Amino acid sequence: MFSSATKHILCLFSTILCFALLSCYAFTPQDYADALEKSILFFEGQRSGRLPTNQRLTWRADSALSDGSGYHVDLVGGYYDAGDNVKFGLPMAFTTTLVSWSVIEFGSSMGSQVENAREAVRWGADYLLKAATATPGALYVQVGEANNDHRCWERPEDMDTARNVYKVTAQSPGSDVAAETAAALAAASIVFKDCDSSYSNKLLKTAMEVFDFADRYKGAYSDSLGSVVCPFYCSYSGYHDELLWGASWLHRASTNQSYLSYIQSNGHVLGADDDVYSFSWDDKRAGTKILLSQGFLEKNIEGLEVYKSHSDNYICSLVPGSPNFQAQYTPGGLLYKGSESNLQYVTTSSFLMLTYAKYVKNHGSGGGGGTCGVSADKVVELAKKQVDYILGDNPGQRSYMVGFGERYPQRLHHRASSLPSLHAHPARISCGDGFQYLNTPSPNPNILVGAIVGGPDSQDKFADDRNNYHQSEPATYINAPFIGALAFFSHHL
Repeated sequence: MFSSATKHILCLFSTILCFALLSCYAFTPQDYADALEKSILFFEGQRSGRLPTNQRLTWRADSALSDGSGYHVDLVGGYYDAGDNVKFGLPMAFTTTLVSWSVIEFGSSMGSQVENAREAVRWGADYLLKAATATPGALYVQVGEANNDHRCWERPEDMDTARNVYKVTAQSPGSDVAAETAAALAAASIVFKDCDSSYSNKLLKTAMEVFDFADRYKGAYSDSLGSVVCPFYCSYSGYHDELLWGASWLHRASTNQSYLSYIQSNGHVLGADDDVYSFSWDDKRAGTKILLSQGFLEKNIEGLEVYKSHSDNYICSLVPGSPNFQAQYTPGGLLYKGSESNLQYVTTSSFLMLTYAKYVKNHGSGGGGGTCGVSADKVVELAKKQVDYILGDNPGQRSYMVGFGERYPQRLHHRASSLPSLHAHPARISCGDGFQYLNTPSPNPNILVGAIVGGPDSQDKFADDRNNYHQSEPATYINAPFIGALAFFSHHL
């Protein structure tokens, strides 16, 4: 048995230890600013094409410089979506939309990082402009074939797999990917409106043309392209959500009243009445509700009150204890939607919570959850818990952002990060020879700073295993909304 004095010392030590552990995760504005810088830097590691002289992740080099040439079009540039070397148009456009939205809502809190965030937008928008204007009556939506790409473990700089090019046309429509591309270009036009007006005008003009194409020739790109895009980025939700999403961004970006008329006339057919509780590269309905709610909250635009009501339903569904609560959380408090890349849903939800709280506060009311009585401050608090969990305040005491904190994932499912760089290994590493680097237990030699991986399972367990791509693979659309959330907390604590 312990003596009373020993018990007192142990109790005091336990108390001190608890406070020490808590203080480790009392993130400061500077911590969020550091994470913000890293989350933007990640996009430089995903770049395809000829890299600029100010490239900061210098272990990357030029890649895919002939994309499109076999089809007599220039499709060089853009982003690799995740850990492979394919350029998928749907997630790339969604990424560009979300980075743009982050800058639009929270750019004033980004400080010096706003320029890097704009460059991340421009890199994606430049490529989408090419894809939309290279051939009249067509939108290029993919470079590379995923099944062939996945048979190799190669650096993007060494790629020798076929770089097939895929497009949607009037005969083979893709309203989903086209409307998302229109949304991306429209959102990007807002980002550059005050700092590069000619570029902004070009983006907006092209967005209008692509949206018209999407709306005139209706159909899902999954039906047109089949196994080229499925099961990788199938449009499981159909294309109605993207049409309403694209029109909503064009309404916000332009002074053209026809987009508001389109929303008012077609919204009920395109999903305005649906309560959907996740927001992703596939399903835009929750994001559209939040986006359009601003028009009602701040401008009292007739016909948009339904989006405010459904935004309340979405927010309430996330808040434990509210009458409409539907979300699932891990024992450690992480929002959990599914086993495959769960953090993509966490970052989008956190961004939507903060954006809606901002709209509500700008309106002058404190209620962030309408009829369920959740305050905007409580919504912000819930978003902060999600952000902090990703940064390290979790049962595993690890950050899920590479390069942030003392403990973070070391074995990303990511070709460029896991293979030796050209600087370290100038000789070519062939398709099959690269698999030794996939299967090694050693940490990745190249640190993909800022990458957020798929994250832990429903019990907060995480396998730092390159072969467990559900948990260890990063993606551009995980990071894109997190930029906005980090910017907010770097200035609002």
